[in-house]
Amino acid sequence: MRQRRFPSDTSIGEWALLEPLLPTPACQLPTGGHPEKWPRRAIVDAIRYVVDTGCKWRALPADFPPFQTVFGFFSRWRAAGIFNLIRDQFRRQVRRAMGASPHPVAAAIDSQSVKVAATVPRSTSGFDPGKKIPGRKRHIVCDMKGLLLFVMVTPADTHDAVAAKEVLLRVRLMHPQIAVVWADSIYGGTLTDWAKSFLNLTIKTVSRPEGAKGFVLLPRRWVVERSLAWWLHARRNARDYETRPEHSEAMLTLAAITLR
Repeated sequence: MRQRRFPSDTSIGEWALLEPLLPTPACQLPTGGHPEKWPRRAIVDAIRYVVDTGCKWRALPADFPPFQTVFGFFSRWRAAGIFNLIRDQFRRQVRRAMGASPHPVAAAIDSQSVKVAATVPRSTSGFDPGKKIPGRKRHIVCDMKGLLLFVMVTPADTHDAVAAKEVLLRVRLMHPQIAVVWADSIYGGTLTDWAKSFLNLTIKTVSRPEGAKGFVLLPRRWVVERSLAWWLHARRNARDYETRPEHSEAMLTLAAITLR
């Protein structure tokens, strides 16, 4: 058993919550399979290490399992929706602990453009003319506690209102109880009418006060902006290093899960 010495390593309490949510090992299924060579806790610790430090998969310290093994588990669990399952389970538990309903009825939406690494394909990146940033754009929906509900990554040249249609449709299917979404004024106009007509969802926009300069704390909207800042504490998310956008979404989800 490896010695746990990194800040990203799971505590005993965290592992007790995480382990039951992971897929059943193949060797325990009726179809059978080989026993896994490496302890799952070491796999999870290695994935969290990459998210926290932002290192390359190949640069994992030697006391972790081989990087090929760790990345293989990361890819399979992402494809199976395990990270989203853990995110949703933990969010419901946190909301209950805060004395709120486990199922939110209001949410906030926002986007964030970030630069990408040189290894990111041009086909999955673009140039955000508003922010003057070449890279990708993260479209985030969180509840009013700042807990992640959904994330989608697109090229940076994707307009917020265009991406919001797909984002809000998926959020509506996953969380049918949500009735109100707070947003920036860029999400207003025809998108507001579309959301009301097709999704029975009310978008309420919050604009900056006229003549305001510098940072202004905006009602409701500050929640999602704070969450974006939280997730950037994980260095893997300071820039987009992932070849595939869905892996970028997984990195943001893992950062939201690991948030302490």
